[in-house]
This record gives sequence, structure tokens and C-alpha cells, in this order.
Amino acid sequence: MFLQLGSIPSVVVSSSEMAREVLKTHDLDLCSRPRLVATDRYSYNSVDVSFSPYGEYWREMRKLFTVELFGAKRAPIFRAIREDEMSKMIEAISRSSPSSSSSSSAPINLSKTMVDLANNIICRVALGKKYQEREAEDGKLQKIFNELQVMLCSFYVEDYFPSMGWIDKLRGLISRLERNVRELDAFYEQLILEHVGRERTARSDQEDVVDALLRLSRDNKEHLTNDNIKALISDIFVAGTETAAAAMTWAVAELIKNPELMKKAQNEVRTVVGPKGKVEEDDLPQLPYLKSVIKETFRLHPPVPLLLIHEAIRHCSIGGYDVLPRMRVYVNAWAIGRDPGTWKDPEVFNPERFTGSAIDYKGHDFELIPFGSGRRICPGMGVGSTSVELAVANLVYSFDWELPEGMRREEMDMEELPGMTMHKRSGLQLVAMQHHHTA
Repeated sequence: MFLQLGSIPSVVVSSSEMAREVLKTHDLDLCSRPRLVATDRYSYNSVDVSFSPYGEYWREMRKLFTVELFGAKRAPIFRAIREDEMSKMIEAISRSSPSSSSSSSAPINLSKTMVDLANNIICRVALGKKYQEREAEDGKLQKIFNELQVMLCSFYVEDYFPSMGWIDKLRGLISRLERNVRELDAFYEQLILEHVGRERTARSDQEDVVDALLRLSRDNKEHLTNDNIKALISDIFVAGTETAAAAMTWAVAELIKNPELMKKAQNEVRTVVGPKGKVEEDDLPQLPYLKSVIKETFRLHPPVPLLLIHEAIRHCSIGGYDVLPRMRVYVNAWAIGRDPGTWKDPEVFNPERFTGSAIDYKGHDFELIPFGSGRRICPGMGVGSTSVELAVANLVYSFDWELPEGMRREEMDMEELPGMTMHKRSGLQLVAMQHHHTA
């Protein structure tokens, strides 16, 4: 669909066929990013990976992400942290859950638990420590990142009418944006100072992401200034916490709403894992139904419903439309996942649709593209999807879940909260009953 909003024409893609044209056939023609008011400020003038225009600098940063920060040599670090945080999460839920069906327990806010889990994993991987709510000025850090999400999704007149940016200032939007940017910058600056100032081991297997970036900056000062490092850290936080937490929450919510599917997932996980007490990453390849649950979650509730904007760098034709340089292309992953021309009963949560299907979310099948595809596919896809699979597997393995007393499944609020990341509108309140595993 062709749109003319302001002075910059745009194309909105909402079918798998057109997505294939954008993300594969014309990937090189459409792989840049526009310079937008909010993304420019949060990415320190577009020196990150997510929002940087296509070019040599972006290629270098992308390689740094995929090789140095998320490459195979760091996989053991990620795995150890993920599994440790999963164990701590299960222990925390167990302490608040009854040991028998005759006992009663207050509901837990599983949405918040998933946010805490995702934050803890990313903070330990990226920063070397956790910033739990009680340790971060009564949740100030989480509030700052919540505000970042709001600011990224706000409508800036200047993005569509470049000569009318004064309207954004009159609305108070720019002052609010700058205040949030200053708060984030102060956090990043303190973080860098802590890493520079403390004595660090030379062993690369003990590095967190900030350590690795500082080491690389000493080798290549031209491209990795403090602003570059801050921009890359921001990418990791924005892409690595909200999206994973949202996907975990939606997966459990759909299983709760469909108890027969929950039972099937539990039977599979508990049969494969047995009495050892927790699901480990080595178990995941043996859980095809659980993986189908995650695929169906990504289809029906893509963490980023509208993929990051693509900008044309040369003329091409998409779906019969001429796309000229600097035109913007939006790929609607939410609409593609619910396209009745592709999916039978698209509004129904049905993991069985992936049984015997080769469709995956790795970027090769354009019916399911929660992480994008092509040159701009999310570099942290593997890390994020593994965290989601492992969390959901452990939750269905360790507990039998019930709705709070008096609530019926038909009354569950399954509405989405508007935003860059598609969260569940209301927190998922559940009662956890410990499941006792026997040999």
C-alpha cells in the first residue's frame, strides 16, 4: 500500500509475497535506515547497529555484534547466565507457591517476573551485574527504559514535515525526549567509568559486553568512542529485554487460555526432562511441540509488530509501486502473521499448524518474520529466541498454573498494548502450583 504522509512517500508491506520482495529480492536496494528525531538521539547520531544507515560503518558494527558480542566464543557465557537466572526465577516462584492443591497462594504478576528475568539476563551479559528494582533507586532505571519506549513510538512532526520541527518543541515532546536521553546518557557514562576504573581480568571468557567494547575501542579508537559504545549498549537493552519479556508472557498467556495445549506442552517437557528438576539448553532440541508453541506466539504476537523502517538507497519496484531513493518502506509483521491468505484460522492460537512444517522464524520464511530478514535481520535473534524457549519450558515444567480465584479463561484480557514492542495490555496474574517430578 502506498502512503503519502508529509513530504516523504512510504510503502506499507503487509503480505509475505511483498515482504519477500523487500527483504530478499530488493534487500540491497532497501536496506538503509532513515534519520528520525528519536532514533537519532538514542543512537548517538545513528552510530549503533539498529538505526545506522547502510554503509561501511554499519557493516563493521554488524560484524562486531555477530562475531565479538554474540559469536560462538561467547555462547558458553550466555548459556551459563541464562540457566542460572532461570534457576533463580523458578526458586523465587516456588517460594511463593503452595506445595499442594489444598493450599492457597496469592497470584504472582508473571508479566513483571518475565521483565525482571529478561533484564537480569541482559544486564549480566552486557554489564557484568544485575540492576534489580530494589538496587536501582526504587526502579528508576526501569522507568527510564519505559520512557524510552514511549519516546521511540511518539509521533514527531519533523520526521514527516522537516521544516515544521518547531511544533514538536511547542508540544513539549523535544524537552521530554532530551530529558530521557540525558538520564540514559548519565547511566551509560557511569557504567563505562565503572568498567574502566575497576581492575579487570585479561581472560576473554570473563568479559561482559562493555568489557569487550572497551577492549575493542583500544584497538580501534577511530570507530569506537564512548558514544559508539553507548549506542551499542542501547541497542542491546532496547532489543534484548522488552521483546523477550513480551514473547515469554504471551506464550504462557495463550497456554493458560488453552488448557489442552498447556497439558500437551507440559507432558512433552516433563517426559523429556524427567525428574532432574530443571530444563537445560541441551533439552530444547528434543522439544518440538514447545518450539511450535514459540513459533505460534511469534506469529500471533510478534514482539515488534512493525519492523524497523527501511529506507531505499536506489530505485526499485515493489508490488507495482516505484520506490525512489529515500522513500520509506514499512513491513507489518503483525498483519503478515494474521494474513488469511497464508494461515488457516489466523486468529486462533494453534501450535499444531507448525507440526511437520518447515516454516521457521530464522528469516528464510517470509510468512513468519518476527526478527526481520536479510541484511537487517536482528543480530541477537539466536540469543533472544533461546531465552524465550528456555523460560517457557521451565515454567511449564516446574509448575501447574491456575487463574486467580473467580477468574475464568473466557475473561482473560488478551488485548495488546500499543508500542514499539507489543506487550500484553494487562499484567498476567497467575497462581503457581509446584509440580513434583518423579522418576
